[in-house]
Amino acid sequence: MYQPTKRIPFFLFFSLLTISIITSCSSSKNEFSKKDVKRSQKLIGLDFDKKYIDTLYPYLKRNKEGFDSLRKYTLDNDVIPAVRFDPLPLNFKPKAQNGFPDWTIPNDVQLPNKKADLAFYTIPQLASLIKSKKISSVDLTKFFIDRLKKYNDILQCTITVTEEMALKQAKVLDEELAAGNYRGILHGIPYGVKDLMAVEGYKTTWGAEPYRDQQIEMTATVVEKLQDAGGVLVAKLVSGSLARGDVWFDGKTKNPWDTKQGATGSSAGSGSATSAGLVPFALGTETLGSITSPSNRNGITGLRPTYGRVSRHGVMSLSWSMDKVGPMARSAEDCAIVYSVIAGKDPKDGMTTDYPDGFEPTKDYKSLRIGYLKKDIDKDSSLSKDNLEKVLKTFREMGLTLNEVELPKDVPYNSFDVILRAEAGAFFDDMVRAKDVDKMVEQHQRSRANSLRQARFIPAVEYIQANRQRQVLIEKMESIMKDYDVLISPTFGNRQLIITNLTGHPVIAIPTGLDKEKHPTSVTLVGNLYDEASILLLAKAFQDRTDFDEMHPEGYTD
Repeated sequence: MYQPTKRIPFFLFFSLLTISIITSCSSSKNEFSKKDVKRSQKLIGLDFDKKYIDTLYPYLKRNKEGFDSLRKYTLDNDVIPAVRFDPLPLNFKPKAQNGFPDWTIPNDVQLPNKKADLAFYTIPQLASLIKSKKISSVDLTKFFIDRLKKYNDILQCTITVTEEMALKQAKVLDEELAAGNYRGILHGIPYGVKDLMAVEGYKTTWGAEPYRDQQIEMTATVVEKLQDAGGVLVAKLVSGSLARGDVWFDGKTKNPWDTKQGATGSSAGSGSATSAGLVPFALGTETLGSITSPSNRNGITGLRPTYGRVSRHGVMSLSWSMDKVGPMARSAEDCAIVYSVIAGKDPKDGMTTDYPDGFEPTKDYKSLRIGYLKKDIDKDSSLSKDNLEKVLKTFREMGLTLNEVELPKDVPYNSFDVILRAEAGAFFDDMVRAKDVDKMVEQHQRSRANSLRQARFIPAVEYIQANRQRQVLIEKMESIMKDYDVLISPTFGNRQLIITNLTGHPVIAIPTGLDKEKHPTSVTLVGNLYDEASILLLAKAFQDRTDFDEMHPEGYTD
């Protein structure tokens, strides 16, 4: 009987030998020769004798016919490969969770004397104003739409303002509230989403010139969930081109703290807009740093959930086995609120799970078992090191015992980008073949365009071997994490980012102040698989004791 095997990689149906055949042309009839086969061996480290190439050659010709036939069948964007990634280590049992709380909404919140200060209110504060009818959802929505329009020329963080839909949604929510129907803490509160997420009636550009006018007539599950909870979508925010960096087809998204800097990460628009108070919160996506990086650069809090916790239905795929969707907000509590709405099993996304979930904000954080990456912090040479040391001091002052931990060693880290690049190459294969990839703004060596072209030269065997090594990494990471609830790590400058994105572990990046150049810094808390609750608890406790999450850039309260 067939039993699904965990962590078998997505089959790409070809090896470099056959790729060379497809792309080589030795005559006007697009024929390929035995010399083409021989030449291709150099890239993949093989050297077959001539007699074996003679035997191999007819087989490769038949392979090419199969590949040509395969391409006659189109695939919708939401088709996931039949063999799927599962991040669970062997014999792993997810931690029991007690669900999400009834969120506390304060009853003493007042409108600020200076209306622009509303831009930096938390979700509970805004919810209080809405619920007490001190401000209407329509007025709050207009307020944030006006800010998006006012500051977008400076920050270049917004692709589409969804004004018509937002005002209609806000009006309905005000009417519901007047009739006594309150949907919950997000009722009437505006937000933005990264423009990888489809919204019916609006363009979904993926930040890339070939898709500038793309309109996908569906709405992503995460957007539907937020709408059902009472959220008001006001903007589709910049994604770096096809989820790479902060450059998109109309410019470069800026860091509000220093507009000479880019906002970094492909969730650049979500980071920049949230930081500048153009939206109270936003959704981002991460494959290899695109929530944590802009959260760090823009001085906000970003939660990257466990792989499979949040649906990606209606969201552009970069890597089916690595993509995650998560909230970017002012605080850990705000992230927890949004996460509680968007998380959960989705029948439209077969990668989602229904493992126990929750968050207990009143739980004693001193019960957490804490490890910290001492060697990584000690060797940190960035301007954020001083703040990292102060973070450790604060945690100790909070009564926590910090145990020295090291990340897994003896793993071929340099090979793992094969996984991301091969899967991205499969998703965007049609664009590459049609040469629409040539229309993308960036064409340099490290650009997404160049990455997609070279994906066609990744052998299927090497892709599979990288995923087998990924299995080894998952087990090594589990051997460490089984003894801890949270690991404290630098956000950058070590292997934590690539490890946790490959293994699927959740992380939260929280601001820790400013460096000597007045740029935001952060620390990352790593949790066990399917245990967002622990990192959210520790992050909230830290933010209750400090005020770094309340800092915001100057010049955006006019």
